Amino acid sequence: MPLQFVYRRQDYVTDIHRSSGNNHRTGSPPSTFDTIIQSGWTERMEKGLFRYHLGDLQTRILPGPHGYVAQLNIQRGIERRKPQEILSIQQEFNAKQFNFNKINPEEVICEMIKDTEQDRALEDNGQSFKPCRMVVLVNVSPLEFGHCLFVPDPSRCFPQVLTRFAIQVGIESVLLSSNPGFRVGFNSLGAFASVNHLHLHGYYLDHKLEIESVSVKPLVPEKGFYRLPDFPTGFLFYAESEEVEKVARAICKVTDVLVDGNIAHNLFLTRGCQPCDYIQKEKDCCSRRGVRIAVWPRISCFGAKEESAFNVALCELAGHLPFKNKKDYELTTEKDVVDIIQRYLLPDREFLRLEQQLIDHLTDL
Repeated sequence: MPLQFVYRRQDYVTDIHRSSGNNHRTGSPPSTFDTIIQSGWTERMEKGLFRYHLGDLQTRILPGPHGYVAQLNIQRGIERRKPQEILSIQQEFNAKQFNFNKINPEEVICEMIKDTEQDRALEDNGQSFKPCRMVVLVNVSPLEFGHCLFVPDPSRCFPQVLTRFAIQVGIESVLLSSNPGFRVGFNSLGAFASVNHLHLHGYYLDHKLEIESVSVKPLVPEKGFYRLPDFPTGFLFYAESEEVEKVARAICKVTDVLVDGNIAHNLFLTRGCQPCDYIQKEKDCCSRRGVRIAVWPRISCFGAKEESAFNVALCELAGHLPFKNKKDYELTTEKDVVDIIQRYLLPDREFLRLEQQLIDHLTDL
């Protein structure tokens, strides 16, 4: 029986600030969530359950305004499981292919279960209920320290299409961590998802990213919906602890539109400051009490040749670049990165048309 991590809204960590400089090291003690993830991950690394030993990755910050965090991770490029053949963003789950019901049970770190007042009321009235569970397991081909996968009830065999539950627990996971370097992300089919079984990625990156504080343009701010005007252009949601359910619903409405329109997409969730379209006070810029959720609609890749330097997926769009080989790691410039990423972004006209569609859709709700 896996360890059960039962949490409540009171367990969210809200008083977080980013220290000056490039990294996130703070004096904050790890939360219960962090302790479970980090100790469980380390224990399984020491047991030899991973495809390779991660160690300390070579890291450098590329010169330029974007502050890209480049890391050399040759083993992941060589050892990771071969991605499944994906032909459609709406491809059905196939039980014959690899899925998370086929993993070694020892890879499971815990099950996350949210304890809500509604569930307790049912229990007090003698009614049985089956809480939604999120299974957390190690990614055996890790990108970074603590790299794990969040899989909503694997036995239900959801395809790789976001649900409101998955989004909500993704946001809650970031809020449960006292480490501002904990990130969560999602790759849709056609956006470098390698397994068609619903899952999110989570990992620790001890470096700040521009996405945490970049200014944004309000689109439907009452639904927490903004545009990322700087490269790479995309959308942004923002949620603090009391807004999680509302913002998760809005995000799911947007990703449903993308799936219905066969538009591939990546999401990246990170601690960040409140979004605004003006220069904030230094104190506000350092605050990390809420979660920023970036959504990038992008050109679909079905059976496309992979890039030699790095693939353009959730972490690359956010500014974290895991390189596959030493030469590219040492020689790639910010301009090279921008040129590679640009090939995967929607054309401006298509993006603006989608933006108006999403504004109308969220305004009508």
